[in-house]
Amino acid sequence: MQSLGVSGNRKVMQSGTCEAFQSLSHQRNDEEAVVDRGGTRSILKTHFEKEDLEGHRTLFIGVHVPLGGRKSHRRHRHRGHKHRKRDRERDSGLEDGRESPSFDTPSQRVQFILGTEDDDEEHIPHDLFTELDEICWREGEDAEWRETARWLKFEEDVEDGGERWSKPYVATLSLHSLFELRSCILNGTVLLDMHANTLEEIADMVLDQQVSSGQLNEDVRHRVHEALMKQHHHQNQKKLTNRLPIVRSFADIGKKQSEPNSMDKNAGQAVSPQSAPACVENKNDVSRENSTVDFSKVDLHFMKKIPPGAEASNILVGELEFLDRTVVAFVRLSPAVLLQGLAEVPIPSRFLFILLGPLGKGQQYHEIGRSIATLMTDEVFHDVAYKAKDRNDLVSGIDEFLDQVTVLPPGEWDPSIRIEPPKNVPSQEKRKTPAVPNGTAAHGEAEPHGGHSGPELQRTGRIFGGLILDIKRKAPYFWSDFRDAFSLQCLASFLFLYCACMSPVITFGGLLGEATEGRISAIESLFGASMTGIAYSLFGGQPLTILGSTGPVLVFEKILFKFCKEYELSYLSLRASIGLWTATLCIILVATDASSLVCYITRFTEEAFASLICIIFIYEALEKLFELSEAYPINMHNDLELLTQYSCSCVEPHNPSNDTLKEWSESNISASDIIWENLTVSECKSLHGEYVGRACGHEHPYVPDVLFWSVILFFSTVTMSATLKQFKTSRYFPTKVRSIVSDFAVFLTILCMVLIDYATGIPSPKLQVPSVFKPTRDDRGWFVTPVGPNPWWTVIAAIIPALLCTILIFMDQQITAVIINRKEHKLKVYFNINFNVNYYDLTDIN
Repeated sequence: MQSLGVSGNRKVMQSGTCEAFQSLSHQRNDEEAVVDRGGTRSILKTHFEKEDLEGHRTLFIGVHVPLGGRKSHRRHRHRGHKHRKRDRERDSGLEDGRESPSFDTPSQRVQFILGTEDDDEEHIPHDLFTELDEICWREGEDAEWRETARWLKFEEDVEDGGERWSKPYVATLSLHSLFELRSCILNGTVLLDMHANTLEEIADMVLDQQVSSGQLNEDVRHRVHEALMKQHHHQNQKKLTNRLPIVRSFADIGKKQSEPNSMDKNAGQAVSPQSAPACVENKNDVSRENSTVDFSKVDLHFMKKIPPGAEASNILVGELEFLDRTVVAFVRLSPAVLLQGLAEVPIPSRFLFILLGPLGKGQQYHEIGRSIATLMTDEVFHDVAYKAKDRNDLVSGIDEFLDQVTVLPPGEWDPSIRIEPPKNVPSQEKRKTPAVPNGTAAHGEAEPHGGHSGPELQRTGRIFGGLILDIKRKAPYFWSDFRDAFSLQCLASFLFLYCACMSPVITFGGLLGEATEGRISAIESLFGASMTGIAYSLFGGQPLTILGSTGPVLVFEKILFKFCKEYELSYLSLRASIGLWTATLCIILVATDASSLVCYITRFTEEAFASLICIIFIYEALEKLFELSEAYPINMHNDLELLTQYSCSCVEPHNPSNDTLKEWSESNISASDIIWENLTVSECKSLHGEYVGRACGHEHPYVPDVLFWSVILFFSTVTMSATLKQFKTSRYFPTKVRSIVSDFAVFLTILCMVLIDYATGIPSPKLQVPSVFKPTRDDRGWFVTPVGPNPWWTVIAAIIPALLCTILIFMDQQITAVIINRKEHKLKVYFNINFNVNYYDLTDIN
């Protein structure tokens, strides 16, 4: 009979003879590993209650797992009286009469294993770096272990030729190799919580166990030991011989307070695993190897990717000609030990998997090594490996993994195709927790309403309750926002946000100026965006949201101006009334917690709205290009023989309009006194003259190449910006340079095109921005009354378009905030959606 202890305490108070339970721990000599000799015994099947599984974290439970009969006790090197006491405790478990709970499925056993809370820190899971080494034999050269693959999150292989690493990809495994791995764990040597300081000690303990169990002949033991002690060659050693050494703490790789030690750059050869370690005492008084490391052999760039506190898992596989059977061992060290030269990076090793076998099955051994390495990166099996008490726990972890895998038919998929890592890895919490009955809400289930949920989207049932809670959530971060702004990392964001804000403001300002005949143009848009943007960044709930005109707002402004022009109403006065009503309606939305409706916005709505904005941008750009073809037409009737006869002159208009006559009269201008032939183009245009001649267009003389040059600039801007945006995935320059170029793709494109346009000297149309701070039109000031020349009832009627404008602004800005708040953006600060709407109210008045 075996006894499995699952509680942190060593004993449980006995209450009565019939209910005596003893929680047994894996007590052992500090110099001896726990050897699991169980071979092919299967996991027993006994029913248990869900409450027992869910509550076993806090209960003291002694679980006795019968193995089909009384097993003769094997003598160990323990003290005799303690050993006999343990026998009596086991016998009391037999006489107890209680049924020992086991599990119907591997998932249930895994969930039970992961539910145990060990006080021992050595069983707390850490991040793992896994390395696969294969032994290489070459004629005339000594054998060595060569690194062929590694896993941090995904698999990376040494490419053909051994010159560089592949891109990380999702590992695809053979189902047969997984079953072979299961057989290896089931029948091989499993040593848990081994105390060792060097690779030589580990090899001795593994081989001693192999010999004692009859799995390895004594006459080849020494040769296998020599093979395990061969030098390890890592892929990065070719590139890093000239790197300057930097010393880092190995016990905790992520600590920032490492003390640098000066080391000789050319400090000899690579340190072999057999070298004597310089032992230090850790906090648990356990010896740990921490020898001096030659950092010219270390890939410092890759070390930055390893999480703090990570440990190593080493996989050693290969063929040995003198073996007639496989040598398999799974070792878990306690504590983790820094084994010099074994892993690519100098971090403590926790797990070792050794698979050596006869010749002819090298590819099979390689696939088994990939299988165990991939399992160690699996979130669930990774935790099982740390908390396993015996080999049955490891087998259950493999079986649970097999329950989750998907098999692809061999004739319908090319195994050589590498699967790119997903952007978002699904959570594995459901695999760690027990299943719940139908109709019960599962723990960690998908968020409702399209994934938008949180305290900021909950209805409070109080007037302005959501706004008050938003202010409370924002207050703790208010001053930190100012402190964080002084970080150098924010400089790139400043420049990017400046371009992101200025470009659409000036662009839409010019479009609004054309749509409203200069009543709202670039200077008004720039002034409004600067004032509202600064205030919103200081007090808004989501400062990453950029305020400004968008495509739907531009369409609304065009419709409103057209309506005012048809009914001879003052556009600015009516717009002021609409702004006041819009602010009032938005305040009502904030007071009633209407922002909670955002949780019903689906991903489809977000994408549709974002697509609408893009389509409006594209449409406006193409429309502007077609307008240029009318303003700067192509002279289709050119005749080079008559080139000397081409001319364009200004003449008095034949039928001047009443507005033109009124303007002449107010300016005391007489058409007969003007020498029209001597006027410049701008003077002729200001006096409403007409152009005549074969070199004249509709409104001004032909300007060669303007249209074609504008088309070239148009498509060059699109092509260059798209190319620079994809520059991040190119092969040129370091990763950091590619990222910077990609982030500033639009800004760099605009800058280059403006400089090229300026250098050519072609008079392409430019956006006219006033050089002085004043309204675009001289017939109005900065302040506009809501009534103005309009009838009084227009103030009340403005509530109808204000309702439409409120819906538009609410949808526009809130969907933008929801897109920013997506989980993939990993925002760690507040998201105050009610506060956003409240601020939009005030900016609408502007």
